[in-house]
Amino acid sequence: MKPLVSVIVPLYNAAPYVTQTLESIVASTYRPLEVVVVNDGSKDDSLQVAEAFAQAHPEVRVFDQANAGVSAARNHAIREAKGTYILPVDADDRISPNYIALAVEAMRPDVRVVGCRAMFFGAKEGEWKLPAYSPELLARKNMIHVSSLFRKADWQQAGGFCEHDIYREDWDFWLSMMELGGTYVRLDEVGLYYRVLPVSRRSKAKAQKRTIVDAINRRHPAYMQQYLGGPLHYHRSWSRFLNFFRSVKQVGEWTKWDEGEVIFQRRNTLRRIDGVVVKAFAVPGFWKGLWYGLFGKSKARRSYEYALRMEGLTPKPVAYREVRVCGILRESYYACAASECTHTFNELIGAPDYPHRETILQAIGRFTATLHQRGILHLDYSGGNILFNADGSRVEVIDLNRIRFCQSLSREIRLRNFERLNIDRAALTTMASAYAEQMGEDADENAAFIIAHRWYKHEKQGITNL
Repeated sequence: MKPLVSVIVPLYNAAPYVTQTLESIVASTYRPLEVVVVNDGSKDDSLQVAEAFAQAHPEVRVFDQANAGVSAARNHAIREAKGTYILPVDADDRISPNYIALAVEAMRPDVRVVGCRAMFFGAKEGEWKLPAYSPELLARKNMIHVSSLFRKADWQQAGGFCEHDIYREDWDFWLSMMELGGTYVRLDEVGLYYRVLPVSRRSKAKAQKRTIVDAINRRHPAYMQQYLGGPLHYHRSWSRFLNFFRSVKQVGEWTKWDEGEVIFQRRNTLRRIDGVVVKAFAVPGFWKGLWYGLFGKSKARRSYEYALRMEGLTPKPVAYREVRVCGILRESYYACAASECTHTFNELIGAPDYPHRETILQAIGRFTATLHQRGILHLDYSGGNILFNADGSRVEVIDLNRIRFCQSLSREIRLRNFERLNIDRAALTTMASAYAEQMGEDADENAAFIIAHRWYKHEKQGITNL
């Protein structure tokens, strides 16, 4: 018995075309066949047109969803599909009567995807000339149109169509499929008729080049490494050549450098995934990149090595990664365990009724003393870099690339380490007292020194909070 094929049709504002599309599908010579249409929140009467067609054709089923994008609509349709094989067809395109039968026949065990030749119609006519397939070329450009046949089981294993990175979701999907192994076969027959509208998604995607390249590198680093020797570059055809001059150094086991939820983004970017926080440092300028690349330690490396020396005082280090091109540092990352301390010192500023505030301030004073007793001087000891948990029972420090390890620290240097903590006089006094108690020093003298020596930038801006 022949396997069931499910043709899935994402539908969005295609009322003038969808009937022609569905007619071309049900005219297929292949059976058994089903058609699954998912309306993606169309603003015209696309849904009503599709439902009317389905009433006269029992093999057609129609579903509706709030607008979520073409990838979400395709994934929804495939989840509803009952077939062994899946063929996506956009709601304004058409297929030939024999395409599905020929594609199923070509689907051997070593074949992951089967496509066909395609013709343009509408605002553009002629054959859509796609280059011959190779895994190396697929790393640089897409030559597999979306109306290609694949197994539903492979769709599931590959993780479906990505719903989060805009444009070229088909290229991203074929990369995910080919990462499973196997190959692609293109039939010599014309099986797809691709409608070109005056303004199409295909033309819009050309303006998203950098976004597309960044997404492909983020989602398929192993594939890019295998076939390009490194990431895809914005000048895609130069990628392998440029990667010849590219070197990567990594210490520690970690692979998800550009994945996860962005939790902070300014000059540097922080992402969180799988219980790990990854800091991507800003790309340095030429001269700094040259210095870090050939002579000095990168910020990522310093953060990792310093964290190892500061065991128990900072989140546990996981790994660091450096990327150099022609010896010049271009990318650097530091990964550490996500901290259980989810609050920062900045939350205490201007908040006299903050829960457990006195206890937390005392804990931060004692923590600062512990740093100094271990010969650790944090040169960017500011409110955003001091973390604590809800009751103040644990305190940690982050942003470690500017640390000095000293045999001894003078009292003046130690107390000036409080200067960036821009908080009220009473809070500084509380921290100074807890600090002095652990250090065996006079609390009043310490408090007076700390209050007198405010950070010059806060003094200049008149925001000392005293």
